[in-house]
This record gives sequence, structure tokens and C-alpha cells, in this order.
Amino acid sequence: MSVIAGVLLSLLVIALLGILIGVLIVRAVYRSIRRSRTINGAVLRTRTAFTWGPQQQVLRLRMRLNDSLESGRAAVELTLRSDGLRGELVRLFKRIQAEGSTLESQLRLLQSETDTAALTAELPVVRGRVEQVEGLVRRLRSAVSSGLGAPSDDALDALRADVDREVAAIHAGIQELHTLNSFDGRPEPRRQTTNRLYGGNES
Repeated sequence: MSVIAGVLLSLLVIALLGILIGVLIVRAVYRSIRRSRTINGAVLRTRTAFTWGPQQQVLRLRMRLNDSLESGRAAVELTLRSDGLRGELVRLFKRIQAEGSTLESQLRLLQSETDTAALTAELPVVRGRVEQVEGLVRRLRSAVSSGLGAPSDDALDALRADVDREVAAIHAGIQELHTLNSFDGRPEPRRQTTNRLYGGNES
């Protein structure tokens, strides 16, 4: 029995180590992806700052699209970590992401366009598509905000009143402590003798 127990314990330890390693790998990959997105966003902003003409407008549209998708991704991730109502938000955002990826490819292709006239003619079309994606992400973020809930004005007013009450109580306690300390430091008053009280002289 002891041998079997030892084998089972070893298998359990190996399984736990495997789970731990898997979690660490997933977290490392997730951090790498987030870092890559941050770097890509910074590179895109730098390229936009040093580009002129219609190509700069294309880069600005790419930047707007990237920022919009990032804000939507952050909202969905917040929903997954909270107890808010998820509904179909994750599935809808995946569809928005798919459309955004297609639009990103179109913008990349348009960025390589050498015909200025053709590029200028296509800009209003792709700008409208980027604005549509931005509108969808705003609606999704609004749904996430509604699902998470928000503090009401009455709740904030009640909380402010409670804080004011506690602060006033603390100040009153401190003042009372100072008063007691000042009494403790005073010398005890001298007692008058009976003869002095009745106008007599002490012998």
C-alpha cells in the first residue's frame, strides 16, 4: 500500500507541476502579446508623426482603428474578470475584431498605393468604415458599462455624509484628548485653610 500511495502522490505532484507550468506559459504568452501590441502602437504613432500627405491620413486611420479595437478589448477583458452580465459581448467583439482585421489589411494595402489620385479617392470610403468600427466599439463599451453598474448620486451623497460624520467624530475625539492632556499638566490648586476662609489668623 505504501508503494501505491507513493506512486499516486508522485503522479499528483507531477500533475500539479504540469498545471502550474501551463498557467505560467499562458501568462507569459499573454504578457508578450500585450507588450507586442504596445510596441506596435508606438511604432505606428511614430510613423504617423514622420509621414506626410495622403499616406499620413492612412496611418492616422490605422491608428484610430488600433486604438478603438484596444479599448474594446480592454472592456471585454474587464467583463470577463468581473461578475457583470456578459451576454453575447465576447462573441460580438470577436466579429468586430474580424472586421477590424480585414479593414487593417485594406489600410495596409492602401498605404502602399503610389497613385495619389486613387489614394485620395479611396480615403473617404475607408474613413467611413473606420468610423463604423469606432461606433460599434463605443456601443459595446456602453453595454459593458451598463452591465458593470454605476454608483448613483444618492449613494455617493450618502457615502459623503458618512465620511463627514466620521471625520467630525475623529476631530472631536482629538480635541477631547488635547483637553484632557492640558488638565493633566496643570498644577493642583492650593487649598485655603479654614481660618483664612473665616478671616482668622493662623497661629
